[in-house]
Amino acid sequence: ALGGGGGSGGGTIDIVTKRMAAQKDDCGFQIEVGNLADVDAALEEWALVMQHTESYERFIRHAVNEVVKARKLRREQKIEEKNRLKELEEAKSREHGSEMTGSGRKSSERLSSGDVDVDQEEKVEILPPHTALNEVAAEIGGSYSALERCLLLAGMQRAFVHANYPDDSTFSPVVLDGSSNSLYGAGSRALQTNLVEECLFAARRSTLRAFATGHTGTASAAANVCVDVLGRLLLDVLIRRAELGASLLKPGEGLLDGQSGLGQAALSFAKSKAGKGLRGVHGAGARSGHRVGDEELRKQTMLGVARATANFNDLEVVADYTKRLEGNFLKEIDSGYPRGHDTEQLRMCVKGLKGVVESFTQASGRSMEQLISTLLPQVRQIVGDAVGQDGGGGTSATASNFLGSPVLAGGATIAPTVLNYELDDESFEMSQISEGFVVRMCSRLDELIDPLRVHLVPKLSDDLLVGILGGMAKRMEAAIRKSKFTPLGAISLDSDVRYIMNFAKDRIDSPQLKSNVTLCKICPPLARLNQIALLMNVDDLEDVLDLISVSKRKGVWDLKLDEAKTLLSLRVDFEGEKVNDLLQMDEE
Repeated sequence: ALGGGGGSGGGTIDIVTKRMAAQKDDCGFQIEVGNLADVDAALEEWALVMQHTESYERFIRHAVNEVVKARKLRREQKIEEKNRLKELEEAKSREHGSEMTGSGRKSSERLSSGDVDVDQEEKVEILPPHTALNEVAAEIGGSYSALERCLLLAGMQRAFVHANYPDDSTFSPVVLDGSSNSLYGAGSRALQTNLVEECLFAARRSTLRAFATGHTGTASAAANVCVDVLGRLLLDVLIRRAELGASLLKPGEGLLDGQSGLGQAALSFAKSKAGKGLRGVHGAGARSGHRVGDEELRKQTMLGVARATANFNDLEVVADYTKRLEGNFLKEIDSGYPRGHDTEQLRMCVKGLKGVVESFTQASGRSMEQLISTLLPQVRQIVGDAVGQDGGGGTSATASNFLGSPVLAGGATIAPTVLNYELDDESFEMSQISEGFVVRMCSRLDELIDPLRVHLVPKLSDDLLVGILGGMAKRMEAAIRKSKFTPLGAISLDSDVRYIMNFAKDRIDSPQLKSNVTLCKICPPLARLNQIALLMNVDDLEDVLDLISVSKRKGVWDLKLDEAKTLLSLRVDFEGEKVNDLLQMDEE
């Protein structure tokens, strides 16, 4: 969900009023369990009673264990005393003569604890493993866990309602390891909603209060509830919000510029979405129907983009927070529970959060795939316009920025330089000194992804860039297959591919992805583009086989032989028959 924070004070008051109305009667939970504040206070007292009960039970068992140890020690002392007496008798027997040798040899065997009769007192069990007090504590713990679960769900519901009626207090900067400190770097302006923090706080407080009881059964039940609620309910809500965020960022229909720019599309979006969990883009000004100026429109649109991308950031943030929560719970167990089978079961319940973290991470990846698929039609259009396809060739086009305003002063138009690699000396020289189609294509891609890149956390920003580059590379490869190549054109292609690679490395945040090898590994379409550039730049057909075999041994070759034949046939200086004769071999 988004929210308009740039409106007047009246808009903010309206949002707060609607939020308070939605949270009336504790989001409906008051009907089920009563006033939540009273329930919370009762659970505090209940947890304290269970804590004292568990402490008393542990004290009694400790005392019983000490008695059992004392019995064992007394029994061992009796055995030692009897053995000592026997040894004295044997010594006296040896003094009186050899006729006692056989008897002495028999008596010389020392007694063990099994050879001594155990007193009737020692046969009595002092405290059974399971007592009536344990049964009562388990029964109370079951009721306590049910109420604790209800209170947790109520707290999360309040967080959901708060997020559906957002204002400036709903969003805060993302603080994760690896966040960019640069003003314009990836994730430099990333936001998160308070939904994640409120839900994780409610889960942590509820579970730790159950842990404080000291009762392993109650603590295990609370841990299972925490795993279930986070891994099912919160995950589902965050996935839906990410889907909504992707729809809001659809170029031309949502917050990003499309072929027809923003204009009326953004205003219509603001009006149609107001009051449907998004609360519009323009705040009170848009809701009241006032015309918003271009500068104000730009600011509110960027604010909308920031808040839409916060839905994607939430999935990364919640994965990080949940991982920390698991570690926090395990430390509590180590410091507050004795070793034993029940404690080990509790640890296994808490370790269920590891699967929840994986679910959040996978959901984050799927949400980015959805966002990329939403942007790919616009990416294809940008590439098509740049290479001279889909209406881009032979016509005048106006370069536009993020909000659709002309890049050139006064709205001047330029004739686009389309993809053409059949270059002679003169055209090659012109391509080196003029702005080629790749430069403008990358510039337009920048206009599309920059608003997202700075508002997504670095990891997601890199994922988005790799996805966009993959779509661009596929479209460009299709255009390359329709062009003829001269040797100078092949050099120009290599220059264009290098420009694209540098463009990608300049915008990738992760240091591990800033090399050509790793970038090609995570983006196969870009790797194919590099391989095509290498293939088209061979000086002689005899070098092709060496290039392919060496690249295959390194594991950096994806082109099939049929594809290599098709591409080499595009070189005007290579005869088709020689190309076919040279590559008459199996794939292996």
